[in-house]
Amino acid sequence: MAQGTASPMAERTIGDRLDAGIERMSWFHWVSLTSRILAVNILPLALLGGGIFYLDTYRKQLLDERYKLARIEAQITAEALAGATRERQEALLIQIGKEQSMRLRMFDAEGNLWADSFELDEPAFTFDDPTTDDWQEDFAQILDRAVDTIVGAEPIPDYIEPEEARADSWPELARAREEGLSQIQLRDAPDGTPVINAAAPVGLVGSTLLTTRNAVDITETVRAARSSLVSAVFLTLLISIALSLYLARTIVLPLRSLAKAAIRVRLGRDRGVEVPRLPDRHDEIGLLARAVSDMTITLRERIDGVEHFAADVAHEIKNPLASLRSAIESMGRVEDPELRQQLTDIASHDVRRIDRLITEISDASRIDAELSRATFELVDLAVLAEGIIERREYRAENGEKRVELKRPMGGAVVNGVPMRLERVIENLLDNAVSFSPPEGVIGVQITMERDKVSMVVCDQGPGIPENAREKVFHRFHSVRPDEEDFGNHSGLGLAIARTIAEAHDGTVTAHDRPDGTCGACLKLVLPAAGPSLP
Repeated sequence: MAQGTASPMAERTIGDRLDAGIERMSWFHWVSLTSRILAVNILPLALLGGGIFYLDTYRKQLLDERYKLARIEAQITAEALAGATRERQEALLIQIGKEQSMRLRMFDAEGNLWADSFELDEPAFTFDDPTTDDWQEDFAQILDRAVDTIVGAEPIPDYIEPEEARADSWPELARAREEGLSQIQLRDAPDGTPVINAAAPVGLVGSTLLTTRNAVDITETVRAARSSLVSAVFLTLLISIALSLYLARTIVLPLRSLAKAAIRVRLGRDRGVEVPRLPDRHDEIGLLARAVSDMTITLRERIDGVEHFAADVAHEIKNPLASLRSAIESMGRVEDPELRQQLTDIASHDVRRIDRLITEISDASRIDAELSRATFELVDLAVLAEGIIERREYRAENGEKRVELKRPMGGAVVNGVPMRLERVIENLLDNAVSFSPPEGVIGVQITMERDKVSMVVCDQGPGIPENAREKVFHRFHSVRPDEEDFGNHSGLGLAIARTIAEAHDGTVTAHDRPDGTCGACLKLVLPAAGPSLP
């Protein structure tokens, strides 16, 4: 058997797997789409904003380098002061303090302060008064404290001048005197800038040196970097939020509009609900809107079709039921055997007619559902038609009519369900046999037309008026020849044939005979499946 197309069951299985995979990926499926868009756009900026806090590492590196420099400066200055006269020491304290913007203090062996560069000359620096700072400085200090809190920085003691100017008042000086090595201590100035104290022993007589530097440049460098980054992140954040809201508006609002329209359609409270088609949008949202709109229109047509079909069924069954009831009721009052036999024949005919109607109605209602689940196969339409014609001849279903088949030499292959395509051919032949005169000829011609396969069934009957060529495909539309027994046809044959053809992406249409003679031609056209079978 030739290989068929993928079954709908397999397609549904693949779709279910894809849906399940998407569902597993939707960790935040309870969050609104607007919130998701905002989160996706803001999260990278939040990560970038986190760089503000990583600038604390940069600050620590700068402080470490400044510690080394302060230690070296204290040691070199202590060596220069060792062995110098008092006058020379005071001159060096003043000179180095001015050049390096530091405060230098000398303590004797007993720990008493005997020289201070700020008292010997003008102070090399002063601490800023935080009460006079503007809002930018206040914000910078708040940001410094926030970063220190988040990164878990160790608390730094405030810089406070001791009440007694003694070496013991400074822990770093006490350690330097005790260990004989230079010491470093970090403190915070009133304005939040770092103050670096370096203590070093001077000579061998127990004197010590204390240098104090206000490293304002470190704070200014870090704050400038933070300010630039904060400004960039804040500006980008505003732009990102604006773009996210715009994007959410262009996506969410149309989706909400579609959802509201779909809900109104589902509730069925307003048959005039129009699903917005968004013709100006050429993206996926516009495609979705038009697809939903088309789906809604098709759904309404199907609902209307079901309603009309139900009404037609009730009407068609009511007629034979009324005839059957009349025959049965009359049978009890009739004593003439011949008349009773006629009533019995009428009742039997009505029963057969109802049975035929129920069978045809059942088939008509199941076709769409069955074909949606069916597996299509490669079918040679010419071989199929030839076999059907032979069986009909064998069973004498064509009466005295003769069926002539013309088929292509290589066959005519289509994709389809053989049993349903047989039904189409049978219905077309039944229609032609019904309208053909006794001993008439029914022509069946199968041809290949590029990527199409067509089968034309022509009879020699009265033909179909042009204004009725669509009506003959309506359900329960039946205009039969006068000589044919009433009720032998349900009026569903051609409607079923067209439904099956359309399910195979094909068509069934009515035409005049091409030779101009009296009669009608019904043309079935289906997509070709590829090269013909040998």
